[in-house]
Amino acid sequence: MKKKTLFFCNECGYESGKWIGQCPACKSVGTFVEAPATKSSTVKSARNVFDVKAVSINEVKIDTKKRISTGFSELDRVLGSGVVEGALMLIGGDPGIGKSTILLQVCRHIAESGKKVLYISGEESLAQIKIRAMRIGDFSDNLKLLSETSLDVIESVIEKEKPDCAVIDSIQTIFREDISSAPGSVSQVRESTNSLMQIAKGMGISIFIVGHVTKEGAVAGPRVLEHMVDTVLYFEGDRHASYRIIRGVKNRFGSTDEIGVFEMREEGLVEVPNPSEFMLEGRPMDASGSVITCLMEGTRPILVEIQALATHTNFGMARRTAVGVDYNRVNLLMAVIEKRLGIQMSDYDAYVNVAGGMKVSEPAMDLALVSALISSYKNCAIDSNTIIFGEVGLSGEIRAVSQTKQRILEAKKLGFNRCIVPHSNKLNLDNLDGIEIVGVKSLTELVDVI
Repeated sequence: MKKKTLFFCNECGYESGKWIGQCPACKSVGTFVEAPATKSSTVKSARNVFDVKAVSINEVKIDTKKRISTGFSELDRVLGSGVVEGALMLIGGDPGIGKSTILLQVCRHIAESGKKVLYISGEESLAQIKIRAMRIGDFSDNLKLLSETSLDVIESVIEKEKPDCAVIDSIQTIFREDISSAPGSVSQVRESTNSLMQIAKGMGISIFIVGHVTKEGAVAGPRVLEHMVDTVLYFEGDRHASYRIIRGVKNRFGSTDEIGVFEMREEGLVEVPNPSEFMLEGRPMDASGSVITCLMEGTRPILVEIQALATHTNFGMARRTAVGVDYNRVNLLMAVIEKRLGIQMSDYDAYVNVAGGMKVSEPAMDLALVSALISSYKNCAIDSNTIIFGEVGLSGEIRAVSQTKQRILEAKKLGFNRCIVPHSNKLNLDNLDGIEIVGVKSLTELVDVI
């Protein structure tokens, strides 16, 4: 009998009986991989289908207090005030960025609170985990370690130990023996995650899964992996820099707009309670092309420095480089400057950088980016005690942004005494003592102000 195989899309998990060049679901090209089909079970459920009934939503009782603190207020905020009982959480990030380190620190705190924790590693031996743990500190006996890659063995150990929380490091090393493909393949990752999801929901165990990422920054394996879990967290930041950012891209139990900021030290990851002060450390004073702006990450305002350098090109085509901001957004704003202000930017190379390695996508940074480019072009420094934010339209108008008061209060707290904002935002603001608020309607007004 011929062995049946299926083809899966790496991006969305779409199944097909034959290989397809372009996925019909997500339109990705060349993402189909072959995997053997699992045998379908013919055993019928022991439950009586006539005993199953629907329940009114008002009859469902929930316990909002059943959340476990991770020991990090930054991580608790991203998760939505703590770890939910029975939740399946996926953490992705570049190699060496600190995924295993922070999870070991979380296990330490949960174990010290009296709960049973099981740390399962498929990449390190028990001695290697112990060496890494010695840098962090002393651990409670409630933390148990297991070095195993077979999912069948892992399931039996979890059923025997019955921990309150478990960590799988990493899902790409785990395999099921009844699936013939190699660990890390589409079918192995998908089936292993599905088994862990059933364990988490059936036994009420909170499970953290570590996932490797591809060169594009997405979790390796099928995109359906992200759909199966309850929470998806990404570790961001340069591995050679000291700070790390945890960002929630999916959360069934909280907001997806929050971020947590950490600093990597010898003893592990340490929380950064004031990220704005941390990001502005060492910034140049009264230097051209340097502007401070305020971004909103969920409910938290963060001040970052936008740097721009405009130099006359020596070649026929001007060069553009953007680090931390969208390259196309930089080109768009430079076209607006040239058209609305008459500044010949096409003859100038432009280099834009967000200091500290932050990745910025909020439109509120447009006004600061334009100000930095104009400042560098004219070689005229903007007052170092001034903060600028607002969205720039194609006709040169300055559009309003959200949560203006929170941004201004954060700037005031860090010693800034002048704030340039969209004019429509200034009309809706109450009087704030200790900081001058300047409203601008267009780029022409902005040039006059700065």
